[in-house]
Parts: sequence; structure tokens; C-alpha cells
Amino acid sequence: MPVVISRGQTMIRLGALMLSAAWPVTVAAQQTPDASADIRVIGHRDPEGLLPDQTAPHAVSEVATDFIVKQAPTQNAFQLVNLLPGANVASSDPYGLSTSSSLTLRGLGQDEIGVLMEGAPQNDIGYYYAYPSQFADTENLRRIALSPGSVDLDAPNVVGAGGLLSLSLDDPRATRQLLADLALGSYDMRRVFARVDTGEIGNTGLKAFVSYSNTRADNWRGAGYDMRQHVDAKLLREWGNGNRASLALSYNDANSSAYPSPTLAEWQAQGRGFNYDARYTPGDTNYWELYRAPFRNLYASAPVHLALSDRLSFDSTSYLQFGYGNSPYGTQLGTTGNFLGNEELTRPIALPGAVDGVATVLGNYTGHQMRVGQVAKLTLQAGIHRLTAGLWFDYGTDRVTQTYTSVDADGRPADRWGYRSRAIRTADGRLLAYENQRTGTVTKSLFLADSIAFTPRLTVDLGFKGVDLLRNGRNYLPGPQSAVRRNSFVALPRAAVHYAIDDRQQLFANITTNFRPPNEFTLYDSYYGGVVTTRGTDALKNEYSVSQELGYRYIGPSLSASVSGFHYKFRNRQLATVVDNGGALVNSTLNAGGQTSHGVDGEIDYRPAKGVSVYVSGEYLRTRIDDDLPVGGDFLPTRGKRAVSSPTLQIGGGGTYDDGLLFGSIAGKYIGRQYATFMNDESIPGYAMLDLAIGVHLADWLDGKRTDLRLNAINVTDPHVLAGVQAVTTNARDTIGRGGMVITGSAPGYYVGGGSAVVATLSRVF
Repeated sequence: MPVVISRGQTMIRLGALMLSAAWPVTVAAQQTPDASADIRVIGHRDPEGLLPDQTAPHAVSEVATDFIVKQAPTQNAFQLVNLLPGANVASSDPYGLSTSSSLTLRGLGQDEIGVLMEGAPQNDIGYYYAYPSQFADTENLRRIALSPGSVDLDAPNVVGAGGLLSLSLDDPRATRQLLADLALGSYDMRRVFARVDTGEIGNTGLKAFVSYSNTRADNWRGAGYDMRQHVDAKLLREWGNGNRASLALSYNDANSSAYPSPTLAEWQAQGRGFNYDARYTPGDTNYWELYRAPFRNLYASAPVHLALSDRLSFDSTSYLQFGYGNSPYGTQLGTTGNFLGNEELTRPIALPGAVDGVATVLGNYTGHQMRVGQVAKLTLQAGIHRLTAGLWFDYGTDRVTQTYTSVDADGRPADRWGYRSRAIRTADGRLLAYENQRTGTVTKSLFLADSIAFTPRLTVDLGFKGVDLLRNGRNYLPGPQSAVRRNSFVALPRAAVHYAIDDRQQLFANITTNFRPPNEFTLYDSYYGGVVTTRGTDALKNEYSVSQELGYRYIGPSLSASVSGFHYKFRNRQLATVVDNGGALVNSTLNAGGQTSHGVDGEIDYRPAKGVSVYVSGEYLRTRIDDDLPVGGDFLPTRGKRAVSSPTLQIGGGGTYDDGLLFGSIAGKYIGRQYATFMNDESIPGYAMLDLAIGVHLADWLDGKRTDLRLNAINVTDPHVLAGVQAVTTNARDTIGRGGMVITGSAPGYYVGGGSAVVATLSRVF
């Protein structure tokens, strides 16, 4: 039956919404004693879904559907976990469409963070990054779990010192339905989303959904626009005793405009005006169309759970990935004076549009990846022991080329994808490439675990994981290097204790080991002007870390809280950065030696009244570089300095109100000062960002079917800030080394914090 509300009642509800979202603690303090007592007895459902109940013997934070559906629909997984403790997110655009973004956890970068979706790895196989703009649409996400500093033993990842980000897709609905979203926003943003759930298909027991979204938005600064098409699908079959099997697919097709990352001097001089050129003039290598990055990716995952008996179960996840993309840039090329590897090209090359032997061209940095793998385990309950044994196998190939494509008189590339078949060739028909290599990676792992329930309240977990990683590659450029190979084995023991003090309170402690192998690019020689400028090596050591964590968790009817102290010790700390490799910004790695980190994470979720929730999170972090850094023939005096991208203080908080008719939220995050160099001679100041949302559930005003209208205001205060460090350097200023050598400084590059935006979304179930 429709509900009729007078204008006065509507104003009262709107006032209650804003007061409850902004000052819910004050509202709770003014309740009567009887109401407070009632809350303690009954408790209230959390309208945020930010601190679900947990029993893991390590810190786990989570965002669930109730929180996700209140956010702007374009926001990616990194932006959605920004409120959680220790999550430092630097995003270059408010909508999360750009690939220029980063996530650090407890000061550890995203190449140290394992990412799973439906149990399948999402990290790049070559240098371990994950790209959240490629992940599933938010309407299809059931939960995003964040485990800082701890990766599940059976997780198919070779990185994890920073933790694990795990995405779970929503299951298909039991009944047939259609969900449609329409969103309009700032910067001419337009998005449509549609999802169809089949319900049960005949009498097969199968259920499925498939969704499609299409998003377009102008760049919020500078010229250019982003386009994204995405398809998600899931097929599920469940049967008795908890058995289930599913197949999940996620396909992404995007063409994104890159945002240039200024140095500190460029930021101070130009601010947000530091952009690519909006108009093309002959010879211009800074034209925006030369920096559009097209990518296509397909992810498939097939998790299976089988109860073989009352005491024995089998779990398996098979996965497959395909991906191709180009990260282009503008540059100039001459018809003469070129090299292929260390070989000088004596015959001129043909360059369309060349003037006086020089032409503006598109420099392509393309990657073509394929990855397939499976992780499987058996779990046996034997008395007080829960025994687990499993295997993981992963095979992947990565074909990387840096080629050149001609550009017409208006600055438009002949082929924005950078396909080798359309790239510029040498006079004798060979591919003109600055980089040309193929790497195969084989990962094999065995893991064993025993969870021992000494009492109903005390559980001790012991585990071991052995990982063997083999890289075989080929450098196709002429020169002293052709085949490359690196093989290593790492043993990763761990232990954890979980103790339930009572039904609401828990204590947990763990010690975990992790490693990170050098990325594949460290194996290869790099050339410039026919000379080897960087010598590839297979002698780099794996990063290895030992972490300890001690925590307390409280789960109450109206208040939940978690706090954990942590300590890390690193050997051969590997730090991802970006270097200018002949005009292309290429991912690289620096060995920072030893590092020690320690700190405290905490989060509290308070529900003072029905439909009201207040959430606060925070982190205090101290880091120390333990070694001087070798640079050239000297040592940079970095011992005792702070680690880069590791703010000492982070504070997040927000409130949510949802009474079944009106809803709204407020969320803010403060990130402290971040150093950008090992010498701590350049940094960016702390900053804060604030998001707001308000909406109305229209179902009772219409036909009873879910219909929501909401307005999201992203980064409403619009601070003009640098949000994070994109390119770390050893030192920004010239520095005297330990041996007396002058070590020349180089300027770091930074992410410019995304501007403000407003998005209106209408969501309807049919």
C-alpha cells in the first residue's frame, strides 16, 4: 500500500537525516535512559555494513552491500575501501575511471597487495599491480574484504606483505528480475547499467545473472574523456550439504585518458593547469590524444566446494585471464640516427609526415598477457584438528613491446592500440622497437595447515607454504642478451592464535612471512642510443618479510570495534616506482634494503538508534629504513629515514542514516604527510577529503518494487592537493654520499587529487 507523506513530515525526515548523519553521537547522548537500555538489549542492524562480524585470527576490515549501494556507481574498489584503517588511496579522478591510482596499506604499495576476485588473482603477472577500474561493476559486488598484512594460506598470490583485497560477486537471485541504473553527473558523465537475473533455469537448479554497463565522462581537468564498457556474469549451482559450483566472468573494454603527474615544482607553478595540450600543432608531443590508453581484459573464475563426507571437503578454483592494452605517449622520431638494440640502422626508415627528417609519432608501450591456473585443497576434520593440504599451479605469458605508430596532420594516431602489424618498420622490414620481449612465468606451490581447537574458545593455527617461481624469457632486440631465466623457491611458515574471551570479545595474534620476487623487467637489458643503459640480472634477491600482529575484537549489539598492533621486518625491501625510459613512463623497482615498520590500526562502528550508524577508523604508523642505499659507486645516507608513501597518521570517519524511506551518509578521510624520496628531502603535506550522499527509497510511493534515487557529492570541499606519490626517487636534492660523492637529485612525480563531482543515480528493479 502506498505511503502518503505530507510536506511537513518530509521536512522533518530530511532534517533528521542530516542531523543523524553529521552528529549521531550527540543524538545518542540525548536519548532517555529507557531508550538506551532498550538499545543495549536489542541492538540495531548496521546500515553501513562497514564492520561485519569476524572470527579470523588476523585483522580484517570489510565493506558490504549496504555501504556499496550508497556510493557513486562509478567508484572503483580502491575508492570503496578508502575509509578502512590503513588504506591510503590516491585517485586521479573522482569517478575512478583512470588507471592512474594507487593503494597502500600500512605504507606498503599495491604491488605488495594481493587482489582476488571470486578467488582468482587480479594482479599483473609481470610487476604485480592491479587496476581497479577493470574490476566488476559495484552493483554486482557483495563484499570487499581487506586484510592488511595477512594473505590467506591458499590465496593464489606471490605478493602479500601489504595484505589481501578480496572481492566477492553477488550470487544470482532465486527469482527472475531486471535491475536498471541510470546515472548522470558532473563533467558530462553518463552511465547506464542493466542486470538480468534468470532465477532457476528450468529444473536444472542453475541460476545466473548477466550485466552490462556503459560509462562516459569528460576529464575533470584538461582535455580528453574516458569510456568504459563492462560485462559481468555468474552461473551458480547449489545442492545439498553446502555443495556449490559457479562460473564468474568479467570483461572490461576501456579507453582512458591519462592524467600527467607533475613534479613538486611543476605543481607549485601550474597547479591543476598542468595538463596535456587541448589542441594539436605540428611537432607537439604533448597533445592529449597521444595519451589515451585502450585496454581489454577478460577474467574467468570457477570456484567449487564439495562436501565429500561429514569430515572431508574439497575446494578448487580454476581461473583464466586474457588482457591487451597500450599505454602510449607522444614522441619524435628521425628517419636516420636510429638503433635497434645495440645495432645502428644505417638505412633511413620511412616516416609518414616527416619534416626535415623528423616526425611526431605515437610511442606505444603494449602488454599482451595470458594467465591460467588452479588452486585446490582438501580439508579434513579429525578430532580437534582441521587439516588442510593443497596445491597451486599458475602459468602466464607476458608479451611487452615498445614500438612506434605514425600520426596524421591533426595529431590522430593511425592505430591507438599499438598493434605490431601496423607499427613503423626498419628499412629491411623488422619491427622498430625500443623494447621487445616475452616472458613466461610458472608458479608452483604446496601448502599445509592445521587448525587445532584446544578448547571451544582457544584455536591455534599452524601453516606452511612453499612457492617455486620460474621465469623464462626472450629479448628479441639485437644485443648481447637473448634468453633470460630466473628460478627461486621460498618457504613461508606462519602461526596464529585465536581466543574467544566470551561471546562478544576476541583476542588474536599471528606471525606471518611473505615474499615478493623481483618483477620480470629486472631480467632484461635496456638500450639507449645503441648502448646498454641498464643491465638485466637474475641475481636480485627476493624481498622477504616477517610480520607480527596482536589484536582485540568486540562484537556487540550496538557497538563493534577492532584494534590491532603490528610490526614488520623487511629484507631487500622492493619499492615500485616509475622511470622515464626513452619517453615512456615505465614501471621499475628499487631495492631499499632493510625496513622496519610498526603501528596500530583501529575501527569502531556504533549504532545508537535504528537506521543510524557511526564509523571511525584510524592508523598510527612508524617506519624506518634500516640501510644506506647504494647509488652508483657510493651510498646514500638513508639509514634512519622514514619510508616513502607512509603517512604517520590516518583518520577516517562517517555516519549513515536509513529509515527505510530516506537515507544519507557522510564520509571523510585525513591522510598525513607523505615522503617521496628515500632521503626524506621532499614530501607532500597532509590533506582531507569529504563525500556526502542523500537519497530516497521510492518503492512505497510506487508499486512496492525497489526504486532508489540518490545524489552523491564526491570530494565536496574540493581541496587542491597532491594525493600521493606516483614516481619515487632516491633523493630530490643533490646529496653527499657516505664516500664523499655528489649524488645528483631527481624530482619525484605525484598524483593530483581528483576534483569534486556530483552524481545523480536512479536505480529500479523490475
